[in-house]
Amino acid sequence: MKSIIFAGGLGTRISEESDTKPKPMIAIGGKPILWHIMKIYSHHGINEFIICCGYKGYVIKEYFANYFLHMSDVTFDMSENRMTVHNQKAEPWKVTLVDTGDDTMTGGRLKRVAGYLQEEETFCLTYGDGLSDVNITELIAFHKAQKVKATVTAVLPPGRFGVLDVAGNRVNSFREKPQGDGAKVNGGFFVLSHKVIDYISGDKTILERGPIERLAKEGDLAAYQHNGFWQPMDTLRDKIHLEELWQSGKAPWKVWQ
Repeated sequence: MKSIIFAGGLGTRISEESDTKPKPMIAIGGKPILWHIMKIYSHHGINEFIICCGYKGYVIKEYFANYFLHMSDVTFDMSENRMTVHNQKAEPWKVTLVDTGDDTMTGGRLKRVAGYLQEEETFCLTYGDGLSDVNITELIAFHKAQKVKATVTAVLPPGRFGVLDVAGNRVNSFREKPQGDGAKVNGGFFVLSHKVIDYISGDKTILERGPIERLAKEGDLAAYQHNGFWQPMDTLRDKIHLEELWQSGKAPWKVWQ
């Protein structure tokens, strides 16, 4: 099975870093968040990826073109114009990088890579800026059992502010950043049938609107309930939070050894 990762957006809400690189290349623990997402899938046996590039996509291409340089020790022999890579560290990945356009919407990006999915009856899809400890193996099994065209992972959004229960001038209770208000949201980590591509008209189609809304009305969209860790990296605050979790040695999404 293959996994598609959307990596072409502008990342305007984290412009402090996305001015020079696409958001999926912003580093957590010294490695792009894209790498962390791929490690999650790889832990569950998915090692073929189609990366939908757009804004500054060449940065992603250069990263994988020079993957050994990023992951290994290297000796450069200038006199002989030779490079020796030591202790090569590589993942068992096959990565296809596709330029899907700077301004293409999510549905359009998926349609543009359809040619790389011709032999895939079912595939995974996610965004290049969110981390989770979602069990991909269980998610895929759930999707197949539901016999639907699409499954979305439903999550509780992380809280942004502390909640006060106030009576008069006294605080009766205080909860620091509780999760959402009980309403679940789209956490990405989709499993889709190839037939979903037929619901996309072109570059301007937003996958989460027309196609997914239509599938829901047709009873062909299932929700996999995930109550564990999920965190998007929308802002610099989110990036700092993820970095702190990684540096603590207790990053919940690090399901691999």
